[in-house]
Amino acid sequence: MASVPPLKLVESPGDGLQLPQNLEAEQALLGALMIDNRLVEDVMVRLRAEHFAESLHGRIYDAILKLHDRNMAATPVTLKPLFDADPAMAEVGGPAYLAMLTQNGSALLAARDFASQIYDLALLRELIRVGRDMAAGAADTSRDVAPLEQIESAEMALYKVAEAGEVSGSVKTFVQAARAAVDMADRAMKSGGHLSGYTTGLTALNEKIGGLHKSDLLILAGRPAMGKTSLATNIAFSCAQRYVQDIARGVDPEKTSGAPVAFFSLEMSSDQLATRVLAEQSQVNSEALRMGKISHEEFTRLARASADLSSLPLYIDDTPGLSIAAMRTRARRLKRQHKIGLIVVDYLQLLTGSRSGGSENRVQEISEITRGLKTLAKELQVPVLALSQLSRAVESRDDKRPQLADLRESGTIEQDADIVMFVYRDEYYHALKQPDPEDAEKHMKWREKAEKIFGLAEVIVAKQRHGATGTVPLTFIKQYTKFADRAEGDYMPDTD
Repeated sequence: MASVPPLKLVESPGDGLQLPQNLEAEQALLGALMIDNRLVEDVMVRLRAEHFAESLHGRIYDAILKLHDRNMAATPVTLKPLFDADPAMAEVGGPAYLAMLTQNGSALLAARDFASQIYDLALLRELIRVGRDMAAGAADTSRDVAPLEQIESAEMALYKVAEAGEVSGSVKTFVQAARAAVDMADRAMKSGGHLSGYTTGLTALNEKIGGLHKSDLLILAGRPAMGKTSLATNIAFSCAQRYVQDIARGVDPEKTSGAPVAFFSLEMSSDQLATRVLAEQSQVNSEALRMGKISHEEFTRLARASADLSSLPLYIDDTPGLSIAAMRTRARRLKRQHKIGLIVVDYLQLLTGSRSGGSENRVQEISEITRGLKTLAKELQVPVLALSQLSRAVESRDDKRPQLADLRESGTIEQDADIVMFVYRDEYYHALKQPDPEDAEKHMKWREKAEKIFGLAEVIVAKQRHGATGTVPLTFIKQYTKFADRAEGDYMPDTD
């Protein structure tokens, strides 16, 4: 019986380092696949042609997959025409090499082990490549030195190595999927019948959307001054606070209704966001707090609230001009280091994509960003709450309540989002309609309505994959930038 000819070992370019590989395992696996094509189904999900150290083996593996995909038998005979003119094949004896690979029948018993080892060694080679690139980039001073950018690029490359091949974990049996659904229903039941995801801190909103669900992309949109950043900050704080409370009560971290939160603030600084949270919790007027016009008693409440919140798992990244790629890298890092369970982005139009160009490419760029956010939600298994601007078309209508068509670059945002919500405060627009005080009758009617809608806010759920759409009435406490549940019986205007 003829023996399989030996192949040269692959060396790392430039340093003579022999890269980790097992060419015998590659030969044995290819032989096993040609003997029993059914094994292809077991290895094709995780193993790709580029995982083979020997490029010829990668091409043979790729040819086997293509024949299998066409429901053709992958044997040395059917593969032969594909390699008649292959120079590398000629070096090892021509297409007869294929037949030699099938002579080790015992490889059938360990085919899956061979595939696993080939994959692991490929990861090690990729890790060496990333390390070499990191060292070369850091040593190259002929270009602009940007160490932080190099660190981000290196971290992204390392994460890609770490996450490679995880697709096998995305295939679940029905039993696994059903168990997850039952666990979600159990959480909703124990929370009082309305919360199956992470809490928003608002009972009415929880009842409408069931909380913030893992892998969901939620869009929260509104015109300026409607309070969308305030609402997002309230939700982020409530989710982080609930996590601390549940853990203190001994709740299993996997079953808590809260989670550590990552807040990417591309518009406001971290201290401005912290000011909002402290104003809300200490009941100090946020504007007076920013200007330093607070009493000693208010300062004491502020200091006490700051101490109480010192352990709050709320992480703020206020880096301006982040790209979607850089944001995803940072989110992965926070997931790894702090086990974040919710990501908030304020706001998505301030993110940049990989494309560059004028306004004609903006729709494609927004499409890339929203798809990137949805992919991130699924990849990290966390809800992503992204704030969005609305077009000025709202201002030209008599009814100022937002609609899906008002979303800027609405097609891709609406398509990728699992839930789209709008923040609306009629009080803001009514204040702009104040009539001349000398017209007593009109002014009286205006004041009567102003009193009725004072503090009234609405969250309009315009799209929801998991349930019905509708309007959630809330109260907006302007001086504390805080949203709260509306007291029962309070005035709610007719939205028909």
